[in-house]
Amino acid sequence: MNTSISSIAPKNSIFVTTDGRNVGFTFLLVCSLFMLWGFCNGMIDVMDKHFQEELHLSLSQSAWVQFAHYLGYFLMAVPAGWLATKLGYKGGIIAGLLMVGVGCIWFIPATQIAQFWAFLLGVCFIAAGLTFLETIANPYTTVLGHPHYGATRINLAQSCNGIGWIFGPIAGGIFFYSKDAAGNSTGSQTLWIPYAIVAAVVAILVVVFSFASVPDIKAEDDYQSDLSIPNIPRSIWRHPHFVLAVIAQFLYVAAQAGIFSFFINYMTTQVPSIPTSWHMGMLQSWFEADKEGIFHLSNRGASNLASLGFLFFLAGRFSGAGILKKVEAHKVLGFYGFLNASLALLVFCKLGWISVASVFLSYFFMSIMFPTIFALGIFGLGSKAKQASSYIVMAIMGGAILPKLMGHIADAYDMSRSFIVPAICFAYVAFYGFNWPRFSGFKGMVSVSTSGH
Repeated sequence: MNTSISSIAPKNSIFVTTDGRNVGFTFLLVCSLFMLWGFCNGMIDVMDKHFQEELHLSLSQSAWVQFAHYLGYFLMAVPAGWLATKLGYKGGIIAGLLMVGVGCIWFIPATQIAQFWAFLLGVCFIAAGLTFLETIANPYTTVLGHPHYGATRINLAQSCNGIGWIFGPIAGGIFFYSKDAAGNSTGSQTLWIPYAIVAAVVAILVVVFSFASVPDIKAEDDYQSDLSIPNIPRSIWRHPHFVLAVIAQFLYVAAQAGIFSFFINYMTTQVPSIPTSWHMGMLQSWFEADKEGIFHLSNRGASNLASLGFLFFLAGRFSGAGILKKVEAHKVLGFYGFLNASLALLVFCKLGWISVASVFLSYFFMSIMFPTIFALGIFGLGSKAKQASSYIVMAIMGGAILPKLMGHIADAYDMSRSFIVPAICFAYVAFYGFNWPRFSGFKGMVSVSTSGH
């Protein structure tokens, strides 16, 4: 069994490449892209309930929003990987930003059309642009410094994604669930506003990246350079750690999308009754009474709580980045996957406030999964990392398919019972993490010396 690249790495080389270049500023620019798609994804996650009420859709029908979103990723992942190879990191980033901008602008006429298909088209087109950004930015972070800290860098960058995800639901709550003075919903008229703002931000980023230094750093292919591993095939599909990463990413994103998209439904239907003493002051708009006079969370209140969930998510990202500097990435992934499978089962069992707390804790332990699966999947593939990246991004299609299954279970039973789906998904992620050394032929991705040698 092989060891990781450079078994001991200098502790201050996280943003310094092996040839001595400091790429810290470039890393910060790329982090802005993570924040951008986190914000867009955060808005998507609170959009389902809006369409359920405005268009009188069932839970499984509203899941078409997630389907359209992840369909964009599925359709564009391979073309994005191919174009990233042709255009380089800089050209691919600019192409992705332009597509996101066009998709955001489409929401202005879509609001006037006021048909479900028009909004789904905009969601799909924005996702297609985000595919370019994710296909390029995720592997790019793993080469912006010493290869030993690839998992640490991608988790730091994904922490910025978590910041965007905090503010996305807040924007969605303000504009998707707005009401006039008479208490009537005005969300269908104001839904376009946050997307117009995103389009303006995208235009600024296009200009910045056009003039910024974005070096096209090449990574070493360890499977070809390591003479201790004879006759290694060149095809990425002959590397089990990559193939199983695609499956793990499919199932992880399926679990994440299901929990995120039905968070409002869960909080407005499964949370125990709210004490009347909570219905006061700034929190008054968070709650509403049903016909029996029992207080429960309102849609807007649940949207605000979604941001609290993403604070847990962000805390997990930052703490995870630190843990991954000390502990091998596959072990952290396996342990977090096991904990999340257990938490999903606690939600399934309908244990009142324990189940509610379990939903928030699941945000914390989901935090490192996407970037860590990504980093483990492309580890050692070197020049083939862009191609492999496109397939791992394509696996995001899991977020389009399994949430519909969660919706069907919730329609037949309730939201709590539908958490059996993410429980199964997280169990596979744990299996992949714990067994990654056997699949990859490497002992571990991280074995960091802090002595400075």
